[in-house]
Amino acid sequence: MIDLSKLEAQITKEEGRKNKVYTDSKGISTIGIGRNLVDNGLRDSEIDFMFKNDIADVEKAIQMYIPWVFKLDEVRQRVFYDLCFNMGVKKLMTFSRMIAFSQVGDYVSASDELHHSIWDSEVGDRAERLEYMLRTGEDQ
Repeated sequence: MIDLSKLEAQITKEEGRKNKVYTDSKGISTIGIGRNLVDNGLRDSEIDFMFKNDIADVEKAIQMYIPWVFKLDEVRQRVFYDLCFNMGVKKLMTFSRMIAFSQVGDYVSASDELHHSIWDSEVGDRAERLEYMLRTGEDQ
């Protein structure tokens, strides 16, 4: 029977370990320990695992930068999670007027701020949905 720990160490030594996509010697997009993204891609379970980690990172960022969001109703909390997931917390924090309006409960003005941003034109229908949800507190 093969010693998996020795095999893993051997292959890791040969392939290397990269936490970002890189191009291998044949020009193939690769990640991790030799994972060929072109031919093999990712399994659904791997996508789900990464997604859950990303959501946890979003939650930590919100807790650090705008913790009052956790006092909002669930629909509006999801708007902030979605925005943070989409653009990252640093970019989200540049939406200072939208954030300020949201913090005081002026969701119409907050939604208008999103609507008049460059982000709105970049994300299409997503913007319409999130702006509606922020404005009304209702799912769309």
